[in-house]
Amino acid sequence: MKKSQFLIYLCIVISLLNIFMIFLYVRHRSIPADRQTLPALSATACTTSSDIFMPASIDLAGETTPLHRLDVREALKKELIVNTYLHSHTIQILKNAPRTFAIIEPILKANGIPDDFKYLAVIESRLDPLIVSPAGAVGIWQIMKNTAKELGLEVNQEIDERYNIEKSTEAAAAYLKKAYNRFGSWTLAAASYNAGSAMLSKQMGIQKEKDYYNLLLGEETERYVFRILALKQIINHPEKYNFNV
Repeated sequence: MKKSQFLIYLCIVISLLNIFMIFLYVRHRSIPADRQTLPALSATACTTSSDIFMPASIDLAGETTPLHRLDVREALKKELIVNTYLHSHTIQILKNAPRTFAIIEPILKANGIPDDFKYLAVIESRLDPLIVSPAGAVGIWQIMKNTAKELGLEVNQEIDERYNIEKSTEAAAAYLKKAYNRFGSWTLAAASYNAGSAMLSKQMGIQKEKDYYNLLLGEETERYVFRILALKQIINHPEKYNFNV
């Protein structure tokens, strides 16, 4: 008898809960839609770590970067984010830049190389003249031993002119001038500094494409020009990226 009474009581409780839930559902449906959602946060309240200042336009050596293309815009944004939040490295670059640029700018100009190519040295070495890559590239222009000899630098057991900022800049300028004469584009000349002129020519031939921004290249070379552009932007407008050096 007690068991049957318990079951009856349980059924009554469940029925009352169902009625209550139906009441809440009906009441919710009767509330206007504009009162059912939380107020939208303002644009400034929604800022996240991925938000970053994007220039309306930018160029490399006078050659316009097609920022109207979503893929190009996102590629540049990625490099701006990476180099903004590599805080200690970027501060080091900003501190080194005035001293090193004072040396390399006149050499680039004398050799007919656009001033923007000083930012190529930035991404290669962070302007550290003593840096050596795991592959054996040396100096602010990160020149390999065989390439250095081809460009007229002395490299032996006693002397390595790749460490000399003036002489290595002359060598880099010679390479870039030759690359520009070959490709007819400073953007492609910059890409060839990373990929090598032969490899870039091969890919351009296979893909039948002459525009850097349309080429499918290795990840490092596809990022290369965007890294140059990102450092150009940050160095020229450090305050927009929260650097106070």
